[in-house]
Amino acid sequence: MYQLTMMLLLFFFPTNEVCQGPEFNFNELLYAAGSANLNSNGLFRISNSTSQTMGQVFYNSPVQFKGSANGSVHSFSSTFVFAIVTRYKTTSGNGMAFVLSPTRDFSNADATQYLGIFNTTTNRDPKSHIVAVELDTVQSAEFDDIDNNHVGIDINSLTSETAASAGYFQDDGTFRNLSLTSGDPMQLWVEYDSKQNLLNVTLHPIRVPKPKVPLLSLQRDLSPYLLEYMYIGFSSATGQLTASHYILGWTFKMNGTAPNIDPSRLPKVPRFEQPWIRRTKGVLTISLTTSGVTILIILSLGLWLFLKRKKLLEVLEDWEVQFGPHRFAYKDLRTATKGFKDTEILGKGGFGKVYKGTLPVSNIDIAVKRVSHDSRQGMREFIAEIATIGRLRHPNLVRLQGYCRHKGTFGYISPELSRTGKASTSSDVFALGVVMLEIACGRRPILSRASQSEMVLTDWVLQCWEKGDIMQVLDQKIVGQDYSEEQVELVLKLGLLCSHPVAAIRPNMSSVIQYLENVVQLPHNLLDIAKAREILHGGTESGVCPESCSVAPLIFTESFISHGR
Repeated sequence: MYQLTMMLLLFFFPTNEVCQGPEFNFNELLYAAGSANLNSNGLFRISNSTSQTMGQVFYNSPVQFKGSANGSVHSFSSTFVFAIVTRYKTTSGNGMAFVLSPTRDFSNADATQYLGIFNTTTNRDPKSHIVAVELDTVQSAEFDDIDNNHVGIDINSLTSETAASAGYFQDDGTFRNLSLTSGDPMQLWVEYDSKQNLLNVTLHPIRVPKPKVPLLSLQRDLSPYLLEYMYIGFSSATGQLTASHYILGWTFKMNGTAPNIDPSRLPKVPRFEQPWIRRTKGVLTISLTTSGVTILIILSLGLWLFLKRKKLLEVLEDWEVQFGPHRFAYKDLRTATKGFKDTEILGKGGFGKVYKGTLPVSNIDIAVKRVSHDSRQGMREFIAEIATIGRLRHPNLVRLQGYCRHKGTFGYISPELSRTGKASTSSDVFALGVVMLEIACGRRPILSRASQSEMVLTDWVLQCWEKGDIMQVLDQKIVGQDYSEEQVELVLKLGLLCSHPVAAIRPNMSSVIQYLENVVQLPHNLLDIAKAREILHGGTESGVCPESCSVAPLIFTESFISHGR
């Protein structure tokens, strides 16, 4: 029932909040297990709508909560935005919880009312050393639950130390109820004051400011329950009924107040389509089919007549406003390919047939080959050529590679393009990154007869960079000639960033041009970003706590994938 655990790369940046002690920039990993996964739109789902499933997401490294094993727990603050989505309003899975735990391994927990944290043996066991804030959507008599829509503070047991129905206090003292299973994003604050030994929990809608009065308060010294190092994260379970549990954003801070989360930067929460909506759609589909077919025929005929008169309607797109048009008229392409004759075909790539021409297409081909093989060419001209290629529209960029190599586009296709077959600006950036590495290294993206470490060009460049010798990959025809080592490193590192397997991490084309033209500098944490490739290709976690995990204050980002969005 448990899936293989996975490591997901997320980026964490500091905020401008005033805090006690220094702030740090660093990249870290999140540990996910069970049904937990990061959606393509940046939404972290802990458990899905399948019954009897559970999932956990934890910050990968343990955080130091005490100065020593027998010391007192530091003050801490955390806030996160969550959403619980159900198919039917009257039924729901068991809920989710914010968890402080000495371990990330909950493989023996039950995917039932135990929220993926405990089982019948570990529940109420003082050796568990678990403190949690539950968002419970099922009333269990076993745990003396007050209702099926409450928030509770748990210590080593799902029988809450204190609990209250979900809601918040307005400034005038009026209590407003909230439905945890409404599917609407809500924000929860968990704050511990070590001087007062007071744990406060505050719940509110994301569009409502944080209430002054907390929903729950527990006067308790947490030092006997928390160990010196603890993991921070979330757990959820569905049980017999189903629900999807999402985390949209999360921040944490030791010895201070966690930075607030900007609602405008949060991803959207998916909704279940209700049965009556499906029935309505079915009726509309049937009723509109006849008229739709008629309209389609008329429009198709009109379009055919229009295209026959004017082969291609030239319209500037948004991206062309900045860089100018970089496309060819249909009549020019037809002339260059002699009417698209089969004798002019060079080969077939991922986007169809590739023809040879007499047009600027050949000029681009010459430019690429000249950069690849002419070692006398200066690096400034080299970067200028790459910048020119980077401004090409995406179908041209992919077809360009097939044209230059006469063997299609193998090696230049991004992972998402190979799965969906749909090109995008991001897949263009991937191909551009491969071309940059290919030209600088003087070799093809894939060498089947090369050693295992050098077979894939992007992996080879990354390995050499990690060893501190990235210049090892440079084309020998360039070595010894007049070139700038700084510019070569720029091309190699930017090529790795552009060819990253995760589309969201790649820069947009405008940023690529700015990097190449030295308008802006590459990120300082670029090597850590590049290392994500190892994780995505089967790397395993080291299990070693980095030095940064013991440094306070510790700050997570307000959004799991704020970088690149």
